[in-house]
Amino acid sequence: MNILVIGSGGREHALCWKIKQSPQVKRLYCAPGNGGIAQIAECVDIKVDDVPLLLQFALRKQIDLTIVGPEASLVAGVVDAFAAKGLKIFGPSKAASALEGSKVFAKEFMHRRNIPTAVYKVFDDAPKALVFLEKAQFPLVIKADGIAAGKGVYVCADLKEAKLAIDEIMVQKIFGAAGDRIVIEECLQGPEVSVLAVCDGRHFLVLPTAQDYKRIFDDDLGPNTGGMGTFSPSPLVTAEVLDQIITRVIEPTIRGMYQEGNPFKGVLFAGLMLTSDGPKALEFNVRFGDPETQCILPRLNGDIVDIFQAACDGELNAIEVKWDEYSCVCVVIASGGYPGKYQNGFPINGLDKIKDEETVVFHAGTKNDGGVLVTNGGRVMGIAALGEGLEAARTKAYNGVSKLSFDHMFFRRDIASKILKEKPAYGHN
Repeated sequence: MNILVIGSGGREHALCWKIKQSPQVKRLYCAPGNGGIAQIAECVDIKVDDVPLLLQFALRKQIDLTIVGPEASLVAGVVDAFAAKGLKIFGPSKAASALEGSKVFAKEFMHRRNIPTAVYKVFDDAPKALVFLEKAQFPLVIKADGIAAGKGVYVCADLKEAKLAIDEIMVQKIFGAAGDRIVIEECLQGPEVSVLAVCDGRHFLVLPTAQDYKRIFDDDLGPNTGGMGTFSPSPLVTAEVLDQIITRVIEPTIRGMYQEGNPFKGVLFAGLMLTSDGPKALEFNVRFGDPETQCILPRLNGDIVDIFQAACDGELNAIEVKWDEYSCVCVVIASGGYPGKYQNGFPINGLDKIKDEETVVFHAGTKNDGGVLVTNGGRVMGIAALGEGLEAARTKAYNGVSKLSFDHMFFRRDIASKILKEKPAYGHN
């Protein structure tokens, strides 16, 4: 098979890494890829949202299966364009991608389908939003309606912070048109977890649970990022809790999208808060998470291409998937200054020192510059390690991190540490 992966981050490197292990693969391409992906796939210099060029390439290279990584491609309608030409592609349609592409659409959908979520209000006018805030109870959460690379969510402790959020999103337009509308919602309390499910429109396959770290600094301080680390599985999601998530969130979402004429094919990523009233949906993403993918795929035993094909063909109910019992921890290494301003072009040292077979380096913001691997993004790479339990996996991951270096290198030092110190207080073992 000739397979194309669309994207350039750590998620896409993890996808290419797992796809490359399949005996079904003849040629593997990635558009546009990165310095690490270039070592296992042929990188093609096409932007992720350049649908006409991507389609032209797929037709010319006789691509048998395309896997879409980033939301920007999906919202741009790449699945619809490929499907119209009879090409097999894994991902939701442009209409179904609205679950992530519009926070307003997602909240209204959850309300219609009785999916537990935070109480919310929608505003398209900054002055009216400010009037509402004057009488609101804090803390609360303000979200840009459109996609904003994981950074369009503000948790506001007081009126001052809320006014700043409104100013940045709706007045300064730091997220562009994504901030034309906002959602203001109650701030749910509890631990946050991620549950991903591969879907074929009617059936779904739930992947192992994960927990990620969105804030830039230790102890969950500082601004939100695309993700600074993750681990799988989450001890907080017991069998009982997972059953609640499936029956209250995953199933009604897949059923609702089908009944409303937008069958969901691809990966449904549910960000959830485990509240005292049970699991509640914070938001939906419509693709593999980054960095959740980097700690889930190393635990997959078997051929990932079989899963993708079954999802495209509507036959997920006919396959069986096995997962490694080992835990996986992924630590993201970033450029100093991220998620704000940062510099690129610093040589990356020490990759040759990571020799543990259960530790994998997934590149995100890297490129080959005249034979030298250099930094080329805010999140540079993720070090993922398998271990017999979270503590062993965490030790291996940070051991890998310690071997790497580049100027202004930054990473959180507390990935998976708190969960090891505290006995899980949610659910029952």
